Amino acid sequence: MVEKDDLVRLVHGTPTLICLAVAGAGVRALAWLFEQPGASRTILDAQAPYSMRALEEYAGAAAKQHVSAVEARRMAEAALERARRLAGQESQVAGVACTAAVVTDRPRRGANRCHVAWTKDGGGAAYSLQLNKGERDRNGEEEVVSRLLLNAVAEACGLDERVDMPLLTGEAITSSVDCPSAARDSSPSQDA
Repeated sequence: MVEKDDLVRLVHGTPTLICLAVAGAGVRALAWLFEQPGASRTILDAQAPYSMRALEEYAGAAAKQHVSAVEARRMAEAALERARRLAGQESQVAGVACTAAVVTDRPRRGANRCHVAWTKDGGGAAYSLQLNKGERDRNGEEEVVSRLLLNAVAEACGLDERVDMPLLTGEAITSSVDCPSAARDSSPSQDA
């Protein structure tokens, strides 16, 4: 495990160019990436499509469930396509995305959770985490989601280093590696 500032420096030292999209939570990871010198060598674009309409426009489709592994994959695919357009064909690019439902100021029936995905030519991965509802405030859940997103950015850049994940008892990150394109993956079991 490394400190987040050290991981960000390592990310900025790779040749991978990234487009990111976050919805619901994960914006702190964007701040961490921009706080360190070298962000312009790594980040091509970062967006936060927050409303349902903005998210559907970004992902290119209306989702049955916006906070799902399928939606995170769609967002990552859209980010990868954007990275390809912005960087050109000869560059090493990746798309990284997060969609989350975290503590809010109104009652929500569903679980607090996040789904993070990254994709690039040759592979990708998706991660899901259900948070223990009511055991953290918004700030605490944002921290966990942002750390998971930063770890996905590092993985997309080919790094083995990761930041620590402050998970609570009963929380676990599930993953699928080399996930197929969201456009081809319509399995309802992938929605959480």
